[in-house]
Amino acid sequence: MWEFDGRNRPAFALPPAAGQESVWDYPRPPRLKPDTRRVEVWHGTQRIADTTRAWRVLETASPPTFYLPGDDVTMALLRSISDSSFCEWKGAATYFALADGGAPGQTVAWSYPRPTAAFAGIAGFLSFYPGRLQCRVAGEIVRPQPGGFYGGWVTDEILGPFKGEPGTGHW
Repeated sequence: MWEFDGRNRPAFALPPAAGQESVWDYPRPPRLKPDTRRVEVWHGTQRIADTTRAWRVLETASPPTFYLPGDDVTMALLRSISDSSFCEWKGAATYFALADGGAPGQTVAWSYPRPTAAFAGIAGFLSFYPGRLQCRVAGEIVRPQPGGFYGGWVTDEILGPFKGEPGTGHW
């Protein structure tokens, strides 16, 4: 059973300095937090998204996942694909690939068109995999959350260790 919920940071967690956040201080169940920094998503020289109206999902042990309003995403650069998943907190997710066939068959984004009530704020918003596209927060290039499956956005302000790193399968 999961024992961490953001109230007590485990001894193995890196302690944050001023201006940093420990993923072990994030809550479980997760919560939404608005973020007004400039967030951009790029595929090569094409800007796919640009916003100052993002939401971050904060969840214990995971780097934040940024969700960008559909109005700030160039949807013509994406195409809906048949992949789907279900999150116990947010509900049913739909997925997107690049419309031009770049990164063939690779999922680059996802969305919760009809999320649960607690996550209604991200209905119609999209999140992107920073390991598959270049994502930036306030100009900083985002690093992907380890493990390939997760979509967390790692920036210098975020400290772990993170779910998805080797030896974290029991998290």
